[in-house]
Amino acid sequence: MSSSKKETISISPVASIRNGESIQMYSSSPNIRTVRSATGAGEVNYINAITSSTDNQLLAEIGYKQELKRQFSTLQVFGISFSIMGLLPSIASVLNGGLSGGTVSLVWGWFIAGIFILLVGITMAENASSIPTAGGLYYWTYHYAPVGYKAAISYVIGIGNSLALAASVCSIDYGFAEEVLAAVVVSKDGDFNVTNGKLYGVFAGAVIVNIFFTCVASGWLAKLQTLSIVSNCFIIVLFIIVLPIGTKINRGGFNDGSFIFGEWENMSDWNNGWQFCLAGFMPIVWTVSSFDSCVHQSEEAKDAAKAVPIGIIGSISICWVLGWVINIVIVACCDPNLNNVVNTSYPLGMAQVLYDSLGKRWTIAFLAMMAFCQFLMGASMLTAVSRQVWAFARDNGMPFSNYIKKVDKKLSVPYNAVAFSGALSLVLGLLCLINEIAADALFSLSIAGNYLAWCAPTFLRLTWGRDVFRPGPFYLGDILSPVLNWISIVFQLFIIVLTMFPATQHGIDATTMNYSCVIGPGTWVLSLIYYLVYKKKDYHGPVSNLTDEEFAEEVGSDVIDEILSHPVKSI
Repeated sequence: MSSSKKETISISPVASIRNGESIQMYSSSPNIRTVRSATGAGEVNYINAITSSTDNQLLAEIGYKQELKRQFSTLQVFGISFSIMGLLPSIASVLNGGLSGGTVSLVWGWFIAGIFILLVGITMAENASSIPTAGGLYYWTYHYAPVGYKAAISYVIGIGNSLALAASVCSIDYGFAEEVLAAVVVSKDGDFNVTNGKLYGVFAGAVIVNIFFTCVASGWLAKLQTLSIVSNCFIIVLFIIVLPIGTKINRGGFNDGSFIFGEWENMSDWNNGWQFCLAGFMPIVWTVSSFDSCVHQSEEAKDAAKAVPIGIIGSISICWVLGWVINIVIVACCDPNLNNVVNTSYPLGMAQVLYDSLGKRWTIAFLAMMAFCQFLMGASMLTAVSRQVWAFARDNGMPFSNYIKKVDKKLSVPYNAVAFSGALSLVLGLLCLINEIAADALFSLSIAGNYLAWCAPTFLRLTWGRDVFRPGPFYLGDILSPVLNWISIVFQLFIIVLTMFPATQHGIDATTMNYSCVIGPGTWVLSLIYYLVYKKKDYHGPVSNLTDEEFAEEVGSDVIDEILSHPVKSI
């Protein structure tokens, strides 16, 4: 830290504590925990992940007592994000859209957008390393936001992030339903009609089983991530080996390099440049997403300030590279007439690719394995959203907060938050009953809502909260970090706009419009109105559940003396 910038601190009369001395508090003022920003963020908690010696001490500086069990290793924190991304099942769900711009959009769009998504992950990793808490995004937003607007902005981000994560559960389990019914169609040689009602029925069944599975197996959630890593890696390796063999035997050979890397085909009425963005960026944006799930496991992770950044950056990097390889294998082996894949009679274009190269039995087997991995994705996603919902309820941000924030004292599991999150996903999933376009809004809502929640705290950190940001163990430095952060912000804003556009430019009606342009901004506006009209009296930002005595006991005398005796140096 340099001394070029200074903060002032507000001090109330309290007693300093030293090792071996009894603790005596002359005041219960929150100023024993806080510092004041000189750049507009106001009075905020003193948080220093570098000097904190334990997870509990750092969590106390953030403002909370330990209520959940820290049973996630670094590998398992990585596993929850890697599981949610679920490469092969996710690519299967978005393949049709990716190929609507030819192989160029699928292959090169994935590669280019992956670079920027990694930058987004790096900025999130810096935030998470500095302040690792389950509430993550809305907490950071409050911490760095300007005085007078903290609670309002934080509330919109908290609601938006919760709904986006619930929509992610919808889109994952909707993909599960598509894979299951695609297997049924293949098994019946096409003699099966897939309706919106059937899709919702399978989807709803998956969500309900996810709720039950997540609650009953709560003690095994960390181990579940290891199973998910193994399952996803196995199916990817099998796919990369078996599909080319089947293509060579049954189709006689592969598509050449010019087709794989240079086949452009615009299947929409958008101009080529915009169609490349729509078809090329959205598959990876949806697949390599929800890596904030690592953040929401912060209070269950061991050495969270290091484990969470590793989980975020590791999962993005591996899925970016592996996904690119998978896409290359797919376009090398698929029917060169891409229209046969995009407009297949099966619910998924991937089913057509598998059937053409491997035949009926292998197609059913792969769809079954992908559905299994997709189910694990749903369980992991429900775990993540339940922790976000629980954390937001802990700070009185959710409806029925007093009920939702309860934690089972024996098992340290927020069962009510799990059930509420599942129920919310079921309600949002009713969009599936309208039509496929409305169901696609689930994909876009999860993306737009998450990208806004990811973007806001970083923007505020770089502006009003720049002098209260103290980096954690992961930080790229005073020069490189801001540059990459600003690039990531621009990319995220672009993606939010991109998700609002329909698949076609002309002839938009109720069956072809992109409902995200209504649902996304509508959610943000309504949540702000709800806050101003009703929730303002209950939600005032993060609320500490520690007394001053408990805080002093957890953080120790060095932190108290740092707050009371010295100006806090900024970066």
